[in-house]
Formats: sequence, structure tokens, C-alpha cells
Amino acid sequence: MERRVVVTGMGAITPIGNNVNELWEGIKEKKCGIDKITLFDTEGYKVKIAAEVKNFNPEEHFDRKAAKRMDRFSHFALIAAREAIKDSKLDLESIDKTRLGVAISTGIGGLKTIEENDKSIIEKGPDRVSPMFIPMAITNMASGNISIEFGLKGESLCVVTACASATHAIGESFRMIRHGYQDFMICGGTEASITPLGIAGFTNMKALSHAEDITRASIPFDKERSGFVMGEGAGILILEEYEHAKNRNAKIYAEVVRIFCNIRCISYNITIARRRRWS
Repeated sequence: MERRVVVTGMGAITPIGNNVNELWEGIKEKKCGIDKITLFDTEGYKVKIAAEVKNFNPEEHFDRKAAKRMDRFSHFALIAAREAIKDSKLDLESIDKTRLGVAISTGIGGLKTIEENDKSIIEKGPDRVSPMFIPMAITNMASGNISIEFGLKGESLCVVTACASATHAIGESFRMIRHGYQDFMICGGTEASITPLGIAGFTNMKALSHAEDITRASIPFDKERSGFVMGEGAGILILEEYEHAKNRNAKIYAEVVRIFCNIRCISYNITIARRRRWS
């Protein structure tokens, strides 16, 4: 028997708000998250704008040692996951942690870490590559770090399908719960690719907008469009089996009722029913 799946928690860190409430207020206020790149010197770059997360200091969220052992994409994922779990009001001490899985996807992973260690090996030799290079850079470490922090023993996944990665992760999480493999999933996506190599690579493949006017940069359906704007951040959902959510009187935001996978486009279409009378 297929089980129903609902959304009971949300977390986010974005260019227009560093949590869900700030994000929603930013949307209502029509804020633009695009601005000049500050994360590195864009001298010589054709593209000089991006949508950076603003006012972000990892040491406000992690101790210094933990912050240095994670790439920026993992920082974002953990912060948003903490918010989503808190929002869901899940009591992690009372549930079977083998039934709570994590599926956090990213398109590239720890690109900043890769760049920094590539520079180290070229300038200083192989012995100067960080022993934390691999666990900081690999794409599945956002899921892994969340599982480690909360002591979770369920599935820990990272589906990498380019720009569809986060949606794909939500789709796989939906199926995990629907078919009885897990009762809860922490799922979504995280990205931190506003780096010299990331911007140069996407620029040279003619993918990024060259606009200087931030209000005319991200215009995908306009005849004057010239590419997309690189962004960063994380968006996380808590998916939960409906009967469990109802029995604990959880706040239910929505129900995921269907997924459609288009293999040719490597993308997922997830149909979410708006909140209604739950019976």
C-alpha cells in the first residue's frame, strides 16, 4: 500500500533572506538578491554580478574548528536543516533514527575547497593539500554532515543531476516514504559555486548573464536575455508519512501527491497539493 507524504518543516538560507521568514518577507517586498560579487576579486571577469547570501559568517553558526572543516555548501545545508527540523517540531530523541533519512543534493559540491587545494598543490606541493580536502569537497557531505550532527541512521543520499539536483532529491525522498523505506526525510538542495572557477567556467560556456543592471540580469523569458545569474544558498524540507504527522498533531504545510520523471531532461515535476482539511 502506498503511503501519503506531507511537508511538515521548512528551512532556508538565500540571497534575500537567511531563514524562511526573511525569505518570505523578501519575496513580498520584491527584494532583488543580485548584486556585485564580493566573494572574490572580479578584475578581468566579464561577469561581475551574482546572487550571494548576505551577511553570512559561519562562526555565528558553528565553532571555529567545525566551520573550517566544512565547505560553504555544507554550512548552508546544515543551517537550513536545523531550521527545518526545529520548524517541524520533530522530537529526535523519541523517534527511531533508522527511519529518518537525508537526501541533500548539490550540482558541484565544495568548489571553493577544490580551488584552494589545487592552488596549494601547485604553489607548495602535495604535502600541503589539506587532509580534510576530500571530506570537504565531495558532494554527499552536505547529507553526511546533517546525519552526523543529528545522529541519524537512515538513508543518506546525494543525487547529482545538475540544476535538477534538489528537486530530484525531494522526489527520491517522496518515494522513500511512499514505499515504506523511511518515515521521514530531510531533503532539498544546497549550492555555493560563486567562486573564480565557477564563474569563469559558466561564463566561458556562454551560460551567464553579462548584464550590469541587476534589474535586467535574470530575465529568462525576455528577448533580451543573455544567460542566468549564479546564485547560492540552501532550501530544505522535512517530508513525513501522513499518519505519523497527523498522530503527533504536526503542522502540515502541504502534501506531495505525485512525481513525474522526465529522463530526457533529467528533471522532476513534483505536484504538491495545497494545505486542506486533513482527514
